[in-house]
Amino acid sequence: MATTTETTAPRDKVTYRFKRLLLGPPLITEQLSEEKLSNPIALGVLASDCMSSTAYGSEEMLRILVPVIGVAAFSMLMPLTGVIIFVLLLLTLSYRDVVTVYTRAGGSYVVARENFGPNVAQIAAVALLIDYIVTVAVQTAAGSDAIISLAHLIGKGYTGLDNYKTPINVVVVLILMYGNLRGIREAGRTFAAPAYMFMLAVAAMLVVGVARFMLYGHLPHADVHASGALSLGSSSNGLFYGATLFIVLRAFANGGSSLTGLEAISNGVSAFREPQGTNARKTLVAMSIALAIMVFGVSTLAYFTHAIPYKDGNPTVIAQEAHLLFGSGWIGTVGLIYVQLATALILYTGANTPYTGFPFLASFVAEDSFLPRQFMRRGHRLAFSNGIVVLTALALALLIVTRGNVDKLVSLYAIGVFTGFTMAASGLFAYHLRRQEAGRAWKMAVNLAAAIASALVVVIFAITKFTEGAWLVVVLFPIGVWALIRINRQYRAEAAAMETMPVPGADRPTWRRHVVYVLVDSLDLATLKALRYAHRVRPDEVRALHFMVDDKHARQLMDNWEDTAGTTVPLEVVECPDRRLRRAVVELAARTTSDGETALTLLLPRRTYAPVIGKILHRGTGDAMAKAVEDLPNVAVTVLPFDVERAVQTLEAGRQPAP
Repeated sequence: MATTTETTAPRDKVTYRFKRLLLGPPLITEQLSEEKLSNPIALGVLASDCMSSTAYGSEEMLRILVPVIGVAAFSMLMPLTGVIIFVLLLLTLSYRDVVTVYTRAGGSYVVARENFGPNVAQIAAVALLIDYIVTVAVQTAAGSDAIISLAHLIGKGYTGLDNYKTPINVVVVLILMYGNLRGIREAGRTFAAPAYMFMLAVAAMLVVGVARFMLYGHLPHADVHASGALSLGSSSNGLFYGATLFIVLRAFANGGSSLTGLEAISNGVSAFREPQGTNARKTLVAMSIALAIMVFGVSTLAYFTHAIPYKDGNPTVIAQEAHLLFGSGWIGTVGLIYVQLATALILYTGANTPYTGFPFLASFVAEDSFLPRQFMRRGHRLAFSNGIVVLTALALALLIVTRGNVDKLVSLYAIGVFTGFTMAASGLFAYHLRRQEAGRAWKMAVNLAAAIASALVVVIFAITKFTEGAWLVVVLFPIGVWALIRINRQYRAEAAAMETMPVPGADRPTWRRHVVYVLVDSLDLATLKALRYAHRVRPDEVRALHFMVDDKHARQLMDNWEDTAGTTVPLEVVECPDRRLRRAVVELAARTTSDGETALTLLLPRRTYAPVIGKILHRGTGDAMAKAVEDLPNVAVTVLPFDVERAVQTLEAGRQPAP
């Protein structure tokens, strides 16, 4: 009588079903080419970090100047803004060269690696990794400030949201993580719109500002003596005695935060559609032009309105500008709400930019064996999930420790950013120095100027902001570079050890005798499966061993073994009076193979149960025992799983489970 055997596909685990529900159906690798960004979406996703820094760049300069030189700070703000825009021009020309020459994602890291070697490139790697982590924290904290500032201005000083800033920050970062774990396309569609909303908001402020100035000859002034505002320095002599070079450099360092995020496009070139280099170059130029207009516009409005920073950060300078320009009527309130919501959204989505750059960069560094190779793996939706999760965890830790204080976070900010700029520009200078090509002199001059300017910013920031938190980055930088090089050294040592091939014929066994021990805890189908497998490998000897830690259980097992006709291998009981199972197994294995001519295979039956209830009702010692003997020579461990849950289902269906 013929019988048919029905096979069913294994059911997905609960954790996988939850992941699928949360993130959507998995994408297959062949769909990766479809997950690319068009130029408009790329501008919104990759440039939002850079353009959103407009919301706090000018304010951070005023925060340094106002307590020293008072209202004269608004006059000094303009030349400092001009210097920052000049640096932006140099960096744009340099990074335009980067995305032209290096069309693979990676930015300054790839540039440094190709021109200075992999070890030097780790300086750029650490710089960018730190930058991405801090960017998530800074942008998120500034976005929450925008929401709180709106509550301050509409609620006439309402401060109830101040106490919820950290929870708001945590929720926002978790949302960003979720959006990016769903995949590149979803992240682009979700996070592109706020960039255009913010550009429209700043444009509306500039248009209204120009119109009011042409009509009235002036713009409304903020109350620089308002409660909670920064105390004014002496404007009469502070310009000459208080505003030392050190103070000016500190203000410039703070304002340099306006340029953070400029490298995001070069680090995400591979996210663009073909031709990737051309599309990245166009998007970079568009981003830089928009950034220059907005930075200059916000500083100019601050100059005319005297919008002053507040001690606790709220209301922000840009919020005060919108409130003064749009007025207090219902139209003005609508305008203020729009500006602040757009500002909050672009700041929050500016925090999304590192979710594109950090995982890509980490994957490149891991591919070069300077980071754990888990960062190279794409996840459920083709995103580099490990990089996304690590970035989230570190950014959340930073936000919680600093309580989302933008001023404290900015102190950690620009060193990493401008170190990356320096490495990219220096690398391009070295690249063109070795080549004879059209326009070589111009390209070398641009990149050299960008490298010098960026290096000066790093030095200025490290010195002027050292006591305000920059010391942490200065200390972590060499430690991070050392750690990456140490990881690479370990990978190389392992590879060298594994690739050292012995003499021909080394694939043949060096032992004369092969023994198989089946470790027995109880006589059941899992044990029978292990015994059956032991016979199939045709060893010289098969032994069934039970390590006795409970004499009552051992006697019962021996009785069952003798009464069962299904076994042909005698059971041996090894006493283990101190109940140290792993040590007993190691000692037995060492004794068995001590002659150097005997190979031992330990067969460990593993009973698998329903995921949750199995961990509660059963203990698993097999893996621990296997790990204990893994370093012994001539000893191999084979774990044979037996699905108890399926056996239960088979029995309940009226069929006989088989070993």
